[in-house]
Amino acid sequence: MKLNYKSFLAAAILAVLGTNANAELLYDIFAGGTAGLGGMALSTDDLDRTSWSAQSYGVVAGVDLPVVRFEGEYNYLNSDEMDLHLVMGNAYVKLLGPAIVNPYIGVGVGVMVDGNTKYDVDLDTAVAYQGMLGATFNIPVLPLKIDLEARALLMPDLFSVGKEDVDALHYDARVKLRYVF
Repeated sequence: MKLNYKSFLAAAILAVLGTNANAELLYDIFAGGTAGLGGMALSTDDLDRTSWSAQSYGVVAGVDLPVVRFEGEYNYLNSDEMDLHLVMGNAYVKLLGPAIVNPYIGVGVGVMVDGNTKYDVDLDTAVAYQGMLGATFNIPVLPLKIDLEARALLMPDLFSVGKEDVDALHYDARVKLRYVF
């Protein structure tokens, strides 16, 4: 009987000590990809034009801390009106939630690095701002996390038509798949 007790105790100690090497880290490093569908609105003082067939694709890399998450992101936005390439820096605050589903809210700032429109205009190198609201789904056994989010991205003064500056607002629903190293 004492042998069984000692064997059980030894197995329990080995199970605790033999956990994942990253278990003692307070952060996760991740990389992943995004895809989204939504719309893009171009507006001036006199004009509002909306495209309902906008798509977004991107890659992300960052660090996930217990309360916040930081990431760098490349986005390709495609709509009927234009194609844009953006580089963004994002910060997220995790809200209270159950262990498997964690809601969050985030903001980002970046720059449009390249793009073209169907109009005969030159795009300015524009600063871009975005806000995100979503939820992270943790997959318990695999090193994967899935984010579902709504996102709005504003690019003020993206280009000029005559004397008027055109603002662009891209909004979409996105799916983000992150691999945790």
